[in-house]
Amino acid sequence: MFTIDAHLDLSMNAMEWNRDLQQPVIAIRNREAGLNDKPDRGNGVVAFPELRKGNIGLVVATQIGRYVAPDNKLPGWHSPEQAWAQTQGQLSWYKTMEDAGEMIMIKDRKGLERHLSLWNDGTPNDNKPIGYILSLEGADSIVTLKHLERAYNKGLRAIGPAHYGPGRYANGTDATGHLNEQGRLLLREMEQLRIILDATHLCDDAFWDAMELFNGAVWASHNNCRALVNHNRQFSDDMIKVLIQKGAVIGGALDAWMMVPGWVRQQSTPQGMGCNLETMIDHMDHICQIAGNSLHVGIGSDLDGAFGKEQCPYDLETIADLQKLPALLTKRGYSATDIENVMHGNWLRFLRNAWID
Repeated sequence: MFTIDAHLDLSMNAMEWNRDLQQPVIAIRNREAGLNDKPDRGNGVVAFPELRKGNIGLVVATQIGRYVAPDNKLPGWHSPEQAWAQTQGQLSWYKTMEDAGEMIMIKDRKGLERHLSLWNDGTPNDNKPIGYILSLEGADSIVTLKHLERAYNKGLRAIGPAHYGPGRYANGTDATGHLNEQGRLLLREMEQLRIILDATHLCDDAFWDAMELFNGAVWASHNNCRALVNHNRQFSDDMIKVLIQKGAVIGGALDAWMMVPGWVRQQSTPQGMGCNLETMIDHMDHICQIAGNSLHVGIGSDLDGAFGKEQCPYDLETIADLQKLPALLTKRGYSATDIENVMHGNWLRFLRNAWID
């Protein structure tokens, strides 16, 4: 089944992890044998051949560049200008992949429909470019609001204002605090440009501010449920309800610590914690029960988002195994229409509504 993944850090993997995503996953793992500079070396699950094998023809692909103040111990850049330059280097990689025929940027409805026709024409996927919608994870790299329009003109179509910790526009995971004035201006300008607001990673204070202030299209590219894993990274039921009211789609994430309670990084194992693809469906089902339908869930796997096989479902060898989900959803009693909604239909409906022209 044609599949959309609404959150993949492809450029980060290529430019910071130095992974050649044109190679199969096994080749990337072999190249990393013996390396320990990253916690997930030798455990990657995402590459272009596996995306094609899994019929994952459209992804939301990120740029990411965090600014960190002198007292912020998170990894990141020491000035917004450096962060901007980092994201532009990542954009250059995406463009290089377009030149190589590996990817194609999708930024409007006409391009979306053309790409869907290509991927659903019944021919093998081997040489088809993977469509990508450009998203910015954390807005720290937007040096000024003038840079926002520049980014839009280069193809940026979604922004999550925050990532981890304190941000220049909004505070994110493990931080607290309301939107500052610049954050409010950012949302206003995003609305004018019709850039999608990604509610993922907003701290609770900033989330509720954004829900009140922003009148454009809202999604949550990769988020799970606080009722199942009690952490501020997750959405509470009240947050899920307001997202549903706004017509949002929430992408189920496959980072094990977000899937099962009690996960200890670099100690817990997927097998030991019983973390499998069924666990992802537990989170999806929780949202469906709140909504009363299957119209607000999709896939936003976050696979290879600084973790690999050591911290994702044990029954997923590569991202191609997302094709196991339809059978698992059928087993849960979901209809064929429900399953299409989860695998691609909800994201497509959302994009068609957001990109009315």
